[in-house]
Amino acid sequence: MSARLLTRLKKAVLVAVLFSPMGLVQASPADRYPESMLYSKPVKVTDNIWSAIGATQYYSYENGGHNNNLSFIVGEDAVLVVNGGAAYLLAQALHAEIRKVTDKPVLYVVDENGQSHAALGNSYWKEQGAKIIAHEDAATEIEQHGVEGLEELGNILKEQIQGTELVEIDTLFADQLELDLGGLKVKLIHFGPAHSMGDISVVVPDRNVLIAGDMAFHQRMLPVFPDTDTAAWLDTWHSRFAPYAKDMIIVPGHGDVTDFATVDRYTRGYLEYIRVRVAELLENDGSLEDAYEIDQSPYAQLETFDQLAAKNAGRIFEAMEFE
Repeated sequence: MSARLLTRLKKAVLVAVLFSPMGLVQASPADRYPESMLYSKPVKVTDNIWSAIGATQYYSYENGGHNNNLSFIVGEDAVLVVNGGAAYLLAQALHAEIRKVTDKPVLYVVDENGQSHAALGNSYWKEQGAKIIAHEDAATEIEQHGVEGLEELGNILKEQIQGTELVEIDTLFADQLELDLGGLKVKLIHFGPAHSMGDISVVVPDRNVLIAGDMAFHQRMLPVFPDTDTAAWLDTWHSRFAPYAKDMIIVPGHGDVTDFATVDRYTRGYLEYIRVRVAELLENDGSLEDAYEIDQSPYAQLETFDQLAAKNAGRIFEAMEFE
């Protein structure tokens, strides 16, 4: 990153902090629940549903790899866990919290996608007899990048990675899958292309709750991966996700429980904001370097802004050159 760009990004952060309606924004602490490997203690979303809200920073030894939301749904007969977690011991720590709420068995573990923090803890849950469920594309992601992700987290988590290994997904689906936990039905839905391969959401219709996963962001800046198709993500948002989610309680992939208007502002709104500015650059023969310097100050209060803003703009620029 050039010195000029770094200066502009620092100024953007300062402007957003001083003038954001959210007020002064400080980085979240390294660990909110030091007596557990979990980053934070699970909170009750509504009847039958809890979520352990992960750190909005990157993986670290201090947060135990818990930088996404690990949720669980309790029915009369069984428990469903959303996300296997980033490590065996992290999954074990979540299970300890589940046992404080219920003695029902965890029969299902649903991975919101194939990323490390969704799937590497699956090995613990398999030992407990749970069935691992994911989208078919998430299985491909794990096959292609699982070993690399395990090695990366091993270097970060050190002894906290103990027991973690890659395991096969038991049940794959393409569009939707419905499960009955006993008196409470849960729908697993692939709305369409979004943030990463195999992104799905978990819906509890009787509780009006949508565990959106990485379809939706708000407190953490969304990352654009090299293979993220932002045009397709927006199409999925407008055509399927928004009509379904607009009046629901939203548990995003990262950050606190919120509502649709909030995730719409920071997901759909952010993607459209960057794409409009990239389109303007392309119309005026702008370069990749120009894309890195797009003013993103309206979003500078988001966690991971410094790490992702310029990178996101560059990747969207490279993709839109060929759209």
